[in-house]
Amino acid sequence: MRIGAPDPRLTPCAGVEAVREVDRVLGLTAALDRHVGSLKTRARGLSGGQLVTAMASCQLTGGDHLVSLDRRRADVAGQELEPVPTPASTTAAGIAKRFTGTHLGGVEAAVGQVNTAMVSLVGQVRASTLLKVATIDGDTTDVEVYGRTKEHAEYNHGGARNLRPHIGFWAEAGVPLAAELMPGADDPRSNCVDMLDRSIAALPDGVQQVRCRWDAGYFAGQLAHACIERGVQFAIGVKRTRPVIAAAQKVPDHQWVPAMGMDDTEIAVIEYLPGSWPADGVVCIARRTRIPADKIPTERARKRRTIPKDQLALALEGRLDHVYGYSFILTNLDVAADDKLAEVEWWYRHRTDIEALNKDAKLGAALRHLPSADHAVNSVWMWAALLACAISSWIQEITGIDRGNGRGRRTVNRVRRELVNVPARLTRRAGTTVLRLPPGEQLLATVLPRLQQLPNPG
Repeated sequence: MRIGAPDPRLTPCAGVEAVREVDRVLGLTAALDRHVGSLKTRARGLSGGQLVTAMASCQLTGGDHLVSLDRRRADVAGQELEPVPTPASTTAAGIAKRFTGTHLGGVEAAVGQVNTAMVSLVGQVRASTLLKVATIDGDTTDVEVYGRTKEHAEYNHGGARNLRPHIGFWAEAGVPLAAELMPGADDPRSNCVDMLDRSIAALPDGVQQVRCRWDAGYFAGQLAHACIERGVQFAIGVKRTRPVIAAAQKVPDHQWVPAMGMDDTEIAVIEYLPGSWPADGVVCIARRTRIPADKIPTERARKRRTIPKDQLALALEGRLDHVYGYSFILTNLDVAADDKLAEVEWWYRHRTDIEALNKDAKLGAALRHLPSADHAVNSVWMWAALLACAISSWIQEITGIDRGNGRGRRTVNRVRRELVNVPARLTRRAGTTVLRLPPGEQLLATVLPRLQQLPNPG
C-alpha cells in the first residue's frame, strides 16, 4: 500500500451542491443581498448576503470557528459546488464588522421572503397546514464565552461569562424568524414585544392565525396586551408564587381533567389573574403532577421546585405519601370544554420545539462558539448558525423527506452526516459535471434530483 498524488477532484462535502440548489430555488442569497443592502463603498468582492450564506454553508459542513472558512477554501473540488465562494477568515471578519442593526434586520426580512417562497413549493395540503396556524416560540439561550475582550459579555446567574441570543422561532416549519444577540445578563422581557413584531413580519404571506408560546421568563402583562392588540393567540408561563399555588389548591378534585400524554397529571382552570394583565378572555390553567414521596427528586432537580414548600416539608418528614408538582400558564385561547382545555395545555407543552432549535443551533451548527471580540461579527455568526438550521429545514420541507410534518425532521447533525458531508469525485463528461458518490444508498442521490426539478423563483 502506498500513498499517491493528491486528487483535486475529490471533495469530502459533495452535499453542499444541495445547499447551492436550495439557494437557487428559494433565492436565499439574492433575498439577503436585496434586504441587507450595501456594506461597502465599492461594489466588488463578497457582498453581505453572500457572506452570511457562505458562513451558513460552512457551518453545515461542520465548521465551528472563523478559521473553518480557510479549510473550506482549501477544498478545491468543493468550491465548485458551494452556493457562493468561501471567503478567507480575515476577509469574513472584516466584512462582518460592517454589519449594523439595520443590516441584521435585513436578514430577518430576507427570511420572511424565503419562507413565502418555501410555502409555495411544498404542496397544497402542507401549505394549507402551514398557513392555517403559525406558532411563534420565543426563548433565549446562553452561550458561554471566554476572555474579557468580548463586547457585551456579562456574567449570568450561574456565574458564567456569556452572551444571550434571543430568538423567535416558527415551530411548524422549524425556521428561526428573528434573533438578537443580547448582553449576557439582559432580561428578555425588555424587548419581547419587539421580538414578537419582528417574528410576525418574517412569517410567510397568507398566514391566517398567529399563536405564540413563552415560558415563565416572559411573565409580563405588556406582552399579553401586545398579543391581544395584534390579534395573536398566546400562552405565557406563570411564575410559581403563593397566590397562584393557593388558587390551584382551592379547586375541587372533581374539576381536574386528565392531561394528554402524561401519567398522573391533571389540569384545571383556576381563579387567578395578575392586576396588570388584560381581564377579558384571559384565563389561568394549572397543571399538577402526582409525585410519590419516595420519588421526590433531589435538591438540584428542576422538578423539585414545582412542589409547594409546605407539602415538600411534610413529605420529607414522612407525613405525606405523595405531593403535587404545579405549573401554570395564562392564555386567551378557548378552554371552555374539557377537550379544548387538554388540547391547549398539550400544545403549550410542545414549546420545547424552540429548545430543540437552540440545541440544534449549538450542537449541529456552531452557535456554541461566538468567535470574535467584535459584537457585530458575533451577531453575523449567530445568524449564520440559525440560517444553517433554516436551510436544513427548508431542504427537508421542499423535497418531502420530512414525512412527519415537522415531527420527523432531521437534526442538523444528521443532515450533515447523511446529506452534506458525503465524499465524491467530480468528473466531467460532455460538458456535464458528474458527482461520483460512494457505493450504497445515498440521501444526496434522492434530494438533489428533486431540487433540480424545481424552477427558479419568480
